[in-house]
Amino acid sequence: MAVALATTAVMPVTAAAQDASVEELMAARFETPPPGWEMPRTQWGDPDLRGKWPVDYLGRTPRERAPALGERAFLTDEEYDRAFARVEDELGRYEEENQAGLMAMGHWTEFGLPLRQSSMIVEPANGRYPPLTPLGQEWQANERTSWNTYVFEDMDDFGIFDRCLTRGMPGSMLPGAYNGGIEIFQSPGLVVITLEMIHESRMVYLDGRDPPPADVQYDLGFSRGHWEGDTLVIETTNFRPGMSMGPAPNSDQLHVTEHLTLMNDNQVHYEAWVRDPVVMEGHYKLDVPWLREDDYGMYEYACHEGNVQVRGYIMSTSPRFAEERQAAWEAQGVENHVSAPVR
Repeated sequence: MAVALATTAVMPVTAAAQDASVEELMAARFETPPPGWEMPRTQWGDPDLRGKWPVDYLGRTPRERAPALGERAFLTDEEYDRAFARVEDELGRYEEENQAGLMAMGHWTEFGLPLRQSSMIVEPANGRYPPLTPLGQEWQANERTSWNTYVFEDMDDFGIFDRCLTRGMPGSMLPGAYNGGIEIFQSPGLVVITLEMIHESRMVYLDGRDPPPADVQYDLGFSRGHWEGDTLVIETTNFRPGMSMGPAPNSDQLHVTEHLTLMNDNQVHYEAWVRDPVVMEGHYKLDVPWLREDDYGMYEYACHEGNVQVRGYIMSTSPRFAEERQAAWEAQGVENHVSAPVR
């Protein structure tokens, strides 16, 4: 069922729908429930969102829209056909690697087909992050991760993802390169959202409790929820600074509002409004369909097994350990080994 729905979600809009409004195209991402369909409910009466909703298939849809597309929220037929063909070619690498006896990126990544929408961000109208504040620009420029660092001196040279701490919010609800599983559990007064990457669970309290004091902070924030009709509304605050993989490290003023609405037996409409006035001038909104896949395997996210990689990066790049590295090479009969990379 999930495969069939995925095909529906990514199929090009017909030529007759070329002039459809953005609202109509957004609505067309979801299948119309069969006649007589009723919202499934838990034993205690809440809409039943329980199940597995992996977002790996969204990995071919960029979070930010390409600047050349301007305010076009959906690709044209020609643009979509090119994107679809490019992805089909990349998906063929899995079998090519099998035939060659290799295990490379064709096996490593877990992506599906592209959506017709041009970006997961739908607000602002250009589908891109809002401008950063001066402080946000400073934090962005000073952020150090394995993506922009070549010589590692201490733990501060590694990002939160490098250290397998968290992907923060809203990144944890969006696809990475693999391990995109999301599973929802429900009980009276509580919704739990379990994330395959990086083995975290969000507790969403529905009992009307107040948030904790501002100085009580969490990597994924503190989530409180309520029902507006059949939509689960989640308000998340109390974030620990520097725990978001957004346009810049987040402040403790990050606020995320999410809506989860079951549209039919196998699709959820996921929306998230993200605000951080310390970092961004304005907000951005994510809007994507989720597909049910209850036979999806939720695996342990081991990250760097043995916890040796961070130490290995420091020992193999820091000038502080150049003599030790050279001695180790000489012990193997290698002289004049270039042991410290140039930044």
